[in-house]
Amino acid sequence: MSVILHIDSSVRKISNTNSDHDSISKNLAKLFITQLKNETNIDEYIYRDIGVNPPHFITQDWIGAVFTPTAKRDKQQLQTLALSDELIGEVERAELIVISSPMYNYGMPAQLKAWFDQIIRINKTFDFDLARGDQPLKPLLSHKTLVIITSSGEFGFDKGGINETSGHLVPHIRTLSKYLGVTNIYEIASEYQEFADHRHEQSLQNAKNRARALANQLATTLNENSQSKRCEQF
Repeated sequence: MSVILHIDSSVRKISNTNSDHDSISKNLAKLFITQLKNETNIDEYIYRDIGVNPPHFITQDWIGAVFTPTAKRDKQQLQTLALSDELIGEVERAELIVISSPMYNYGMPAQLKAWFDQIIRINKTFDFDLARGDQPLKPLLSHKTLVIITSSGEFGFDKGGINETSGHLVPHIRTLSKYLGVTNIYEIASEYQEFADHRHEQSLQNAKNRARALANQLATTLNENSQSKRCEQF
């Protein structure tokens, strides 16, 4: 069974009256998903546009509910954690997670950070044991693949690039991805948006080519995994 969880986080829409305002990251993600659907059967496709419909920020009440034993949570605490439970359930079911995000002020949008804060939760996506010494946190999920699709106004955020020390978007997502159970990470990136010159056009075209090629590659993996699971049933 292949389950895809697709998270878009740009505040911009895919299509606008002024096409210059169209979200690059969302359109790249749409291209990737469309190509993937053309190459493999997807049993469940879960989509959230958290840029337009952001999750709630966590609060003191949220934290209090999390650290209250499940059997002792009152009705209000259960309601406070309802969205978190739903979001975590989507991550748990997913085999492939696709996160698209623009770079805002050299990092992730607040909406995407809010989504991560809702799902990185003790005894749900990680547990804590001081017997492990200086690394007491252990992820509880595993064997998931993550595709990170990004767009940025500047360029050179990779290792050795002119803006290497300023790019906090992808490193942050990579750091948090272990709490999604991710073991394989792939990246698609478009840069130079603010320059609006041939470099941006080339970077965007490269990202589109990468999206198609990666979709074909992962479709093959999903097809092989699906075939293997069917064989195990007999």
